Amino acid sequence: MTPPASSFDLATFLPYRMTVAAERLSTGLARRYRDDYGITIAEWRVLVHVADAGSVSIREIHRRVHLEKSKASRAAARLQAAGYLSKQVNGDDRRLIALTLTPAGAALMQDLLRIALDYQHRLDALLAPHAAALDAALDAILTDAP
Repeated sequence: MTPPASSFDLATFLPYRMTVAAERLSTGLARRYRDDYGITIAEWRVLVHVADAGSVSIREIHRRVHLEKSKASRAAARLQAAGYLSKQVNGDDRRLIALTLTPAGAALMQDLLRIALDYQHRLDALLAPHAAALDAALDAILTDAP
């Protein structure tokens, strides 16, 4: 038997709360790099992942950051056109493209990482009394969630 809808409280439903919290965090950071550098959320995710990995494929970005392949591909194309990324075709499998930062992309990432670290410091200050519990809860969700 399905429980009555009146017993369901969306405001306390953890997946909903996590989604809203993640969206607020992402939007708060995105506002800054969008206003200062014209970078979208998808472009930020591609850039930061390429910066972290050194060289990465669209497939890996999709797998690691859960960004749809089409969105990742379009973001990478815009970043390449802007001179921030370069693409190299894999010699063994021409369908595979490796993305790397150009010197301009590396310089941009230095600025973007400064913004991200500032944002992280502000979040750390806000969450200081709850940081250990939040980290433990997130670790549990990321490793053991059903």
